Amino acid sequence: MKTSNLILALLVAGGGIAAGGYWMGGRTHAAGSSVAQAEAEAIGSAAAGTVKRKLLYYRNPMGLADTSPTPKKDPMGMDYIPVYEGEDEAADKQGGANQIRISTQKIQKLGVRTEAASMRALGKTVRVAGRVEPDERHVYAISPKFEGYVERLHVNVTGQPVAKGQPLFEVYSPELVSAQREYAIAAQGVQAMSAAGGEAQAGMKQLADSSLARLRNWDLSPEQVAALVKTGEAKRTITFRSPVSGIVTEKKAVQGMRFMPGEALYQVTDLSSVWVIADVFEQDIGLVKSGSKATVKINAYPDKSFEGKITYVYPTLKPETRTVPVRIELPNRGQLLKLAMFTQVELQVGGQVPVLTVPDSAVIDSGTRRVVLVQLGEGRFEPREVKTGAHSDNYVEVREGIKQGEQVVVAANFLIDAESNLKAAIGGLGAGQAQPEAQKPAPGGLPAAPAVGHKGRGTIDSIDVNAGTVSLNHGAIASLKWPAMTMEFKIANASLLNGLKVGAPVSFEFVEHHPGEWMITSITPAPAKSAAASAR
Repeated sequence: MKTSNLILALLVAGGGIAAGGYWMGGRTHAAGSSVAQAEAEAIGSAAAGTVKRKLLYYRNPMGLADTSPTPKKDPMGMDYIPVYEGEDEAADKQGGANQIRISTQKIQKLGVRTEAASMRALGKTVRVAGRVEPDERHVYAISPKFEGYVERLHVNVTGQPVAKGQPLFEVYSPELVSAQREYAIAAQGVQAMSAAGGEAQAGMKQLADSSLARLRNWDLSPEQVAALVKTGEAKRTITFRSPVSGIVTEKKAVQGMRFMPGEALYQVTDLSSVWVIADVFEQDIGLVKSGSKATVKINAYPDKSFEGKITYVYPTLKPETRTVPVRIELPNRGQLLKLAMFTQVELQVGGQVPVLTVPDSAVIDSGTRRVVLVQLGEGRFEPREVKTGAHSDNYVEVREGIKQGEQVVVAANFLIDAESNLKAAIGGLGAGQAQPEAQKPAPGGLPAAPAVGHKGRGTIDSIDVNAGTVSLNHGAIASLKWPAMTMEFKIANASLLNGLKVGAPVSFEFVEHHPGEWMITSITPAPAKSAAASAR
């Protein structure tokens, strides 16, 4: 009986334990099912998120125009940044299709500066060379109109100053003496026939008048004619006087010489005012207008400047120098300006109406198109093709392409070009044009990575700070199929050499600035082992 009770008790206890185990197992299974369901929901949510944000490609962390379909690191060891669907569209709405992205650190290192496009009058100073010449309207030649001989010289040296009416020389002419006697006889005949009247007196008077007019046409002075009329006596010689106050600039008369009608014996020039003939280059002549002010400086008087104005722009161009003569009138106080002096001329030209302008350093001119870099935000730039107009000393007019107040890059344009492959970005400006093969999308819809220059490693062989060059013993350059060698590179910015010494291992990037000229745009210290291995 006792044994039966003990067995029954054990069975009841076992059943309780089994029931408890079944209940605990059920709870555990339920909990496990909840966790699995939560994990499944989380995975589903993540999967749903992945569908919403489709990964497109990875872009360069330094803002370079370089992309990759798979994760990778740049030469500095930085991870490429993933770009998801929608981000590039947002960038495109801001002009991102042609944007250039550069990190803030890189911008500071390159020394990028910007300035706002603004309205201003484009006054310009054109500096040209010139020479002092006489005012052609104040040059006088003394040329007798009859044949004769130089009897006496009163002014016998070139360069002698003379006053108006001052005697220059005396001449003897048999023809002149005969004409005087002819007039004297005619005058006496008029007096003798005064009582007769009629046609005889009128004919004699007409003869006398014609003889007197002949003497006047031979440039006898009014005083000499009056003396001849008064006395009726013919003089052997006649005196020629200076017609103006000035300088004897030419003298051919020699005492006793014979001269022919029209031969210039003296030349007197009034130098109270002179001309400066400036040679303006062909590209600037469109800005030069009559009436504009001009400042003339002469090496003989470095502390003086002479103010004048443009009175005439000649209609001819000198083919040898491609210049156009421009006439400037100057008063010559104190006779300081000597004929044939060399001068430096500053012409104030340009319009007075304000126009939209940018600094001339902001315009990248390829010869066929002109482009400026517009700053859209921190580290973001957009190339814009512009149409330019007039130029001043430091600014250029922009007629199309940008608006007033937009920030344009005025320094380090070329470095941005080198850092971000500006040519590829500019290529995108031509909407609807066929893309070059190198710029077509890669398979899978991912944009191809355009070339951004060349990279290499090596050691510094020498540095020339003054010339802005560095000689590198570098390893093979795969992108150019160059073998290892030692060659000289230009430096885009002198600050790139800060902290670098001869013998130091470096990693560097470079571009072809001009045909045959290679320029380093980035250079940083590198581990000695990797540089040595690259140089082998």
